[in-house]
This record gives sequence, C-alpha cells and structure tokens, in this order.
Amino acid sequence: MYFSFSLPLSASLCLSLPLSASLCCCCAGMNAAVRAVVRMGIYVGAKVYFVHEGYQGMVDGGDNIEEASWESVSSMLQVGGTVIGSARCKEFRSHEGRRKAAHHLVQRDITNLCVIGGDGSLTGANLFREEWSGLLEELVQQGLIDEEAAQNNSELHIVGMVGSIDNDFCGTDMTIGTDSALHRIIEVVDAIMTTAQSHQRTFVLEVMGRHCGYLALVSALACGADWVLIPEMPPEDGWEEQMCQKLSENRADKKRLNIIIVAEGAIDSHNKPITTDHIKELVVSCLGFDTRVTILGHVQRGGTPSAFDRILASRMGVEAVLALLEASASTPACVVSLCGNQAVRLPLMECVQMTQDVQKAMDEKNFEEAVRLRGSSFNVAVLNVGAPAAGMNAAVRSAVRVGITEGHKMFAVNDGFEGFYKGQVLGLRHMIVVISLWYHCHMINRLFAFLGVMELSAARDKYNEFCVPMVMVPATVSNNIPGSDLSIGADTALNAITDTCDRIKQSASGTKRRVFIIETMGGYCGYLASVGGLAAGADAVYIYEEPFDIRDLQSNVEHLTEKMKTGIQRGLVLRNENSNENFTTDFIYQLYSEEGKGVFDCRKNVLGHMQQGGAPSPFDRNFGTKIAAKAIQWISRKLKESYKEGKVFANTEDTACLLGMRRRAMVFQPVVQLKDETDFVHRIPKEQWWLKLRPLMKILAKYKTSYDVSDSGQLEHDGHGNLTG
Repeated sequence: MYFSFSLPLSASLCLSLPLSASLCCCCAGMNAAVRAVVRMGIYVGAKVYFVHEGYQGMVDGGDNIEEASWESVSSMLQVGGTVIGSARCKEFRSHEGRRKAAHHLVQRDITNLCVIGGDGSLTGANLFREEWSGLLEELVQQGLIDEEAAQNNSELHIVGMVGSIDNDFCGTDMTIGTDSALHRIIEVVDAIMTTAQSHQRTFVLEVMGRHCGYLALVSALACGADWVLIPEMPPEDGWEEQMCQKLSENRADKKRLNIIIVAEGAIDSHNKPITTDHIKELVVSCLGFDTRVTILGHVQRGGTPSAFDRILASRMGVEAVLALLEASASTPACVVSLCGNQAVRLPLMECVQMTQDVQKAMDEKNFEEAVRLRGSSFNVAVLNVGAPAAGMNAAVRSAVRVGITEGHKMFAVNDGFEGFYKGQVLGLRHMIVVISLWYHCHMINRLFAFLGVMELSAARDKYNEFCVPMVMVPATVSNNIPGSDLSIGADTALNAITDTCDRIKQSASGTKRRVFIIETMGGYCGYLASVGGLAAGADAVYIYEEPFDIRDLQSNVEHLTEKMKTGIQRGLVLRNENSNENFTTDFIYQLYSEEGKGVFDCRKNVLGHMQQGGAPSPFDRNFGTKIAAKAIQWISRKLKESYKEGKVFANTEDTACLLGMRRRAMVFQPVVQLKDETDFVHRIPKEQWWLKLRPLMKILAKYKTSYDVSDSGQLEHDGHGNLTG
C-alpha cells in the first residue's frame, strides 16, 4: 500500500529529546533520528517543532519550543550527540511541571510527541499522556486555556525511540547509539592490541554498562578478548584462579598479549563490584604480568555516528512519524524497535516493564531470569571463496572454535575451490585464528560460491564424497546473495563509504555550493550506493535496479539547483559502478558541471577497492561470529542425523543450505530452492528488501514521491501478552 500525503495534519508534531533523572541518553545517531522525523513530518504536511533541552524545555516553554524547517536539519548526519540539546528535569516529575508542559504544547496546538530517550524518559512520556485529559481540565479551570483549545487538543499521541549506548532496553535488538559506541571501543582495542603485543602486556579495559553487559560482551567477541565480566552473569566463586589459569595458558601458547574487558557494573556472585584495579592487582600478584588499565568513559558516547546508527535512526524516525499518523485515542503509546532486520512497533509500557524486570531480577540475584529477559566426532572443512570482505576472519575463527568444541577435527582449505581441487587442506587448532580478527580476509564467499554449493550438491548423484552436509555463510561487500538480507563485510564497506563522504563534504567547507559525484562498488547490486546514500545524506543515487534516463538526470540536476538556491551548500550524488553503461560517472559529472554553472561547481571521486579494505566493523565481527557458530552447530546436527552404518550419507535438499538473515530471523534455506530467486546474469537476487528504502532516501532529500507503508511496523505482543522480539 502506498500513501502520497498531500493534506496537512490537523495538529502539529513535537520532537523531544528528554533526559530522565536517572539516565543520560545522549548518544551518536540521535541527529539522524531528528532529521528523519523533521523531514518526514514536513513531507506529510505537519508542522514540526523542536523542544530544546528535553522535558526542561517543554516545562519552560518560550523559545525552547521552536518550529523546525527543512534546512534546519541539514549537515547534521555526521554530528554526534544531539543538536537540539538534552537536560535533566526534576520539575517534569511533578504534576505541576507536567501541567506547565501541557500548557506550552496546547498554545501551539501540539498533540503528537516523539520522544527519544531511555526507559525513564519514555515512562515519563507515557505518564504525561495518561494525565493529559486531566491536565487540560485543570488548565481550563485556571483560565489558562479555553474550552475550544481543550477540545481541539483533547488527545495526545506519543511514540518513542530508544537512544542508549548500553543497548539495555527490552524489545529491540539494537538501540540508537550502540553500534557507534562499539566502534569507539573496538578502535581503542585494536590500537591497544598493537602496543600490548609489542610489549607482552595484559590490558584491562572498562567499558560502560552499569546494568547491562552488552557493550562488554559484544566487544569481547569482536576483539577476541581472553576474559569478559558483565553484571548479568556474575562469575562463580573461584573465578580469579580460573581467569589467571586461562591467561597463563594463552601466554604459554606464545600469545603475546591478553585482553580483559569489564563492564562498569560487573559484580561477583555476592553482589560485590569487580573493579579494573582489583583485576590488575590480581594479575600482577598471581602471574607477574605487566598489566595496564584503560577506562574508556565518555569516549564511548561521542564521535561520528556509524553507518548502522544513521540508517537505524533514519528508519526509526520515519516509522515513528507513520505511527503518529495512524494513532487514535485507543492506541497505546508505542516504541519503535528493530527486530532482526525489520522495524516493529511495541507497546511502550510493556517494553519499559520488561526492562525494569531485568533490573529487579538482578537485584534479587536471579541472574538466569535476567539473561532470559534480555534471550560422536567428525571432520569439518572451512573454505572461503570470492573477493575480499572484511569480517570473514571473525566467522572463520568462530567456526573453528565452535567446531572443535563440538568435537570435530577442523580443516582449512587454502585458496577456495581451487585449493579444494588441489588438495590444499590444513588442520586447524584454536590459536591459528585468534589474532586474525582485525585483519580482513582475502578469500570470501560471493555469488559464485553460492553456485559452487549448488554444483557440489548437484554432483551428489555421481560422487558419494559430496554426500555430506554443506552450509554457506554469505559474505560480500555487495550484499547481493539471494536468501539473506545481510552479508558479512557489507557493514564495513558502508562505513568506509559514509566516512569518505563525510570527509569529502568537509573538504569543501571553505567553498560555496559544491556537488560531489561519487562512484561506489557493488557490481549490478545497488545496495552500497543506496544504503550508503541514506547514511551519508545523498541528494540522488543511481543504481541498475532502478532504470533512469536523461530526463531523470535533468530533473535531478534541476532539483539540486533549486535546493542550492535556498542556502544548502553541499550536494552529494552516488552512482553504482554498473548502474548504466552509457550514463557513466564521467558523463554524470560533466552533465552536473554544465547544468550547474553559476549555481554550484562539481567534483568526482571513485572510491574503488578502499570499500573492501580496512578493519572489520563491530557489526561485521559480531555478525560473522554468530552466523558461523550457528552454521557449525547446524553441521554438527546434520552429521549426527546422517551418520549410519559407520559413515555419513547426506543427499537431501535440506543438507546443502545457505544460512541467511531473513527479516527477523536466521534461516537455513536449501540452495536449490533459492535458484528461482536469483538473477544469475547480473548476480543479484530478483527481489531485494533494501529497495523499499529508496523512497525514504528521496523523501529525506526533499523529493515528492510516494512511500510504501505496507511493510511498516504494527503494534505487536507475544503469546504471553508481552512484546515480541
């Protein structure tokens, strides 16, 4: 279903970034959410207001509540924190303070409130909504508003988005700001690892997470830490000896460094805090290792938002506006969440209650409940096929270690299928891949790896040797594998594109009105160009999947020219490398240069293979680790199922699969069944989920276009009356 909104809303939309008394919610990515709400709100015909300084600004009123314009959210995607400010507000916690806030909203006919914050901020918003009718009655009795104003503003609709680097809010897989915080942590860890390895040192790192160990756990997975301590899973008595023994074994096995990651809220089984200083003293006294402590602190909150956070916040912002459009008096306040790769809407107070239940369970030392609320021997070979994609070493490392843990003998096949053919097979043990996480692998699965699995499974009729379980893990920067929404390496490439676009735009800070034409990789798949364009704030993106002609190009030039006349200083145009054989990057550059004379000048950049290099992003390391572990566990299960009369024999369709992310879940799909979903000529899936983001990108670039809301989130619960996801 498509809506092309043309009629203005009867009421205005208010955007607030409050801070509760217990939670500091400022984090990278919030500006992308602000930008999306403002521009989507203006697109549907609403007046959009900023509330500066959160609930404090709502209580104080005056200039703190300011109407937003399209231009007021320009050039803010790459800025961390929030440009509209955030502040603690004790006054809003009182009834009188909320009455003042209601008065200031009614004065401007604001009846839709979008709140970005944590559980305290969202709880306050819900209480405000529940009291709304009573607050209006009190304002009428005091003579501050008349009956007509109370009638016109009788309903207050609220939608929440969660901004928190701790990822401590139940109901969403990721909160805005978490991925950027992981980037800060991994950048520091990667830097520390080089000095630690040089000097044979042990480093103890403290990361944020007073009540949630997500940052500590995921960063430990991503960097291959030796030990991790989080509040949800206190170590049992005797953990000190176990940790020291582990560190000693690793050092004896020629490992020159040790990394221990500690969440700031880490505790032992007796609720006693575990501090970094205590761990340092323990390591020094028991092992005599040269040990250093690093406390990252507020570094984790700052910096440039990652590509993931920009895209997540943009999607959530648009979804929040759609939720407000569809809200009615009977609709409960909701929070926009991410489940797998899909936006969902969940009852706000159910999410808040579950989040508070986690803390209650931890206070009662019921740590299993807290974690729940948060969620014979064979030989196995691992081989990589295709072009480079950052993050695959994390997958290989995970596959090897999980395979060994499952009792298998693990082998590595050098040089992909060619090495397989030549017999270049090596045995693997745990330590071989431990330091490879932060280098990128040079032999990664691409579409012809998918073809290879199909060919091997098809050859089972002739060769019994191929009658073994086979699983493919998608890994390509192009994200063009059928059967999976996401591929290992694509997030790293998106970050490379986004970072480069940020720098390119910044390079023109001393000039007036400049447009940059940038070519991205991807073959015939426009994922990198489209999603990278959404993250970088592109004005136009040209891809193969969406054919364009000279009239489209001319229209884009004219549209950008008009924007430049309104005060916009930078333009960004992305082109997928194979989008059109005639309209090349040079052609588009020359066209924009000629048609923009007198208004803007142009520069062009071809990003090339820099998109395939660099250290893998935290998302790719984490995704690669989890998907490879799941793949090996599946192989173990299939090996046991197909083991009969002393040998393995697996020749059914469901024993040659691709493991991919489909909407909300990881799914094993027989490669034979994916054949009909594939365009083999252009090496792309016939249907691609991210094409639905294209209208969103155009809306945020001020184009008049329709937006598909058929896949938008709906309010959901699980079978127990609780939220899903």
